[in-house]
Order: sequence, then structure tokens, then C-alpha cells
Amino acid sequence: MRDLGRPPVVVALAVAAAVVVNLIVFGVGRAAGGSFRFTADGKVNEVDAVTVGGFSAVPLLAGLVLVALLSRRAAWVSRAAVVVAPVLAVVTIFVMTVPAGFDTTSTVTLALCHLMLAPISVVAVRAMSGVPQVQPTR
Repeated sequence: MRDLGRPPVVVALAVAAAVVVNLIVFGVGRAAGGSFRFTADGKVNEVDAVTVGGFSAVPLLAGLVLVALLSRRAAWVSRAAVVVAPVLAVVTIFVMTVPAGFDTTSTVTLALCHLMLAPISVVAVRAMSGVPQVQPTR
């Protein structure tokens, strides 16, 4: 039987890790000269650290909470989530980041932020479902 206290802890740790990792990636992108500016509806906008933190935390939080709730009734949800989450991370690069018209450094940096969510979400889903992590053989 699963520990019902485990999913909230896993979700919180995963979201915190995603925000920290993506803020580090964002900081490196800023240091590398990324402007993180794009034009929408004739207005220049800029992605800042708050935006990166929010776009890291909110989708991951929503997805992991959904998995935590639904996997209690259907075990296939966890198995599907370890495939769907990385696919969404990649697809959203081409749906959100690339079309926005950022400079190259900003595009690469934000794409990396999307990609960072893939392993974090997979590890979190596996931890919630009680699937043991891969251990090195002796």
C-alpha cells in the first residue's frame, strides 16, 4: 500500500527543484547575453525570472497533482505520465518558445528550461508511484 503522505512531498520537492534548476539556467542565459525579449501584438515583452519560475512551477504542479490524484484509481496514469510529460516538454518548445521570435541565446536557454522539466517530472512520477529508481549493479 502506498504512503499517502508521499505524493505531496514529492510534488513539492519536484516543483522546487524545477524552479531552482530553471532559474539557474535562466541566469546562465542572461549572463551569456540573452535579452529574453519578444514582440507580441506590436508590444515588446520580456521574460523575467518570475515568469521562468511560474512557467516552471505551475504546469509541473498541475500535472503532478493530476497524476497523484488519478493514479490512485488507475495505475496506467503513472505509466502514461512518464511518456506524456517529456513529450509535452519538447512540444511546448515548438509551440511557445520558437515562434516567439527570441534571439538565439534566449531561445536555446528557454528550450533548455523546457527540457529540464522532462527528467524532473519522470523522477517525480516514478517516486509517487513507488517504482524504484534504477540502481547500479554491483
